[in-house]
Amino acid sequence: MFELTNPMIVSGAILVLTFCGIFTEHLHGYNRAKFAMAGAGAVIIAGQIYGFYSPEEALQAIDWNVVFLLAIMMIVVSIMISTGGFEYMAQYMAKKSAGSPIRLLIFMGTAVTVISLLLDNVTTVIIFGPLIILICQAMKISPIPYLLAAALLSDTGGVATLVGDPPNLMIGSAAGIDFNTFFIHMGPPVAIAWFAILVAMKYLFPTELSNRHTNKFESSARYKNKRLWQKSLVVMAMMVALFIYHRQLGWEPWMVAAIALTILVFLSRKVDLDKVTNHLETPLLMFFIALFILIGGVEHSGLLEVIGEQFKPVIIEHPLGAALLLLWVAAILSALIDNIPFTAAMIPVLAGLQQQGVNVSVMWWALAMGVGMGGNGSHIGSTANVYIVTISERLAKQTGNPALAITPALWFRKGTPAMLLTLVICTLFIWLGYDYLYVDGLG
Repeated sequence: MFELTNPMIVSGAILVLTFCGIFTEHLHGYNRAKFAMAGAGAVIIAGQIYGFYSPEEALQAIDWNVVFLLAIMMIVVSIMISTGGFEYMAQYMAKKSAGSPIRLLIFMGTAVTVISLLLDNVTTVIIFGPLIILICQAMKISPIPYLLAAALLSDTGGVATLVGDPPNLMIGSAAGIDFNTFFIHMGPPVAIAWFAILVAMKYLFPTELSNRHTNKFESSARYKNKRLWQKSLVVMAMMVALFIYHRQLGWEPWMVAAIALTILVFLSRKVDLDKVTNHLETPLLMFFIALFILIGGVEHSGLLEVIGEQFKPVIIEHPLGAALLLLWVAAILSALIDNIPFTAAMIPVLAGLQQQGVNVSVMWWALAMGVGMGGNGSHIGSTANVYIVTISERLAKQTGNPALAITPALWFRKGTPAMLLTLVICTLFIWLGYDYLYVDGLG
């Protein structure tokens, strides 16, 4: 039996209350960052009163690698969006589809998945969501399958790389996983899941994706700044190469992104930095900083170490079963609530066991797959999903056609089966590829 101390009880209560506020964001209307900030402030004050956490320790608890990398990538994406290159690429694929709905789905789905490897899924759907609606209206076909596929595949694609999704950044930074190792282990299940979702969409939307449509997309797109788009692609290619070798260079991922951004701003003399930095998602960055401080306080209270000790025998004696359980629990919770707080809470538990010499490498991969794939389970499972649902509702209102809105019921019928399919794939991958996922000395 373990004994809970006053610091553990107080910090645990603050954590629960904060998470309740974060998870019910859509009910009370307060941004989740506000609750995270309140929780961070409360745990620092409680830490000073009970003597387990100080402002200095709170500052040290922030994973600046994650914060800096997110902020830098936001600016890089903002510069690329200003060139009009993404619009050109999307409309070019629409032309190449030659009026075939299923071909358009494959082109768009592949582009969304590939872009999500480097850009976060929210940015990807913000780029492609409005373009999908415009293209589908021009071709006189329903945008619903394509919007849903964009959300599903952006969430799925983001699982493959260290920089594809915020939870990956958090896991990689805490576990000491480099870009190559992450991609080598997560790339195969994501590739299988990508193919499975595309096939599943054909059966989930048999009428909408039938080739009876012959309307072609005839509009021609123009770059706003073609030279800058080309320069941006070269810089992105260089950034990927540096990500691959960042461990050998002794650089953290944020350093690689910072170098790429510096080169890009010098190559784009006419780009106004004031304008591109306006696209920084400040509330998201504040949310991360406050969340790191909150979890750091709970960790310093000793509560997470106690929780880790309860899981330790199960992980040691039944590592495969523990990994599969974590995969499904993480996925279900990520479908119902935000995956970032759950990831933040699990990281110190696994990191603590790792420091004690327990090999939890498979648990890291199960966590990454679970929170990434699980976001596809509901319309609120990820921010990308919420955005896609929002623009579909706006379209339904503008056109007066309720059938164009992605409702929770529609998502449950079409999106949830796709999520369950990817989880079955991940389950089989962990079960059959346990030795492949087991990395001795990880971290």
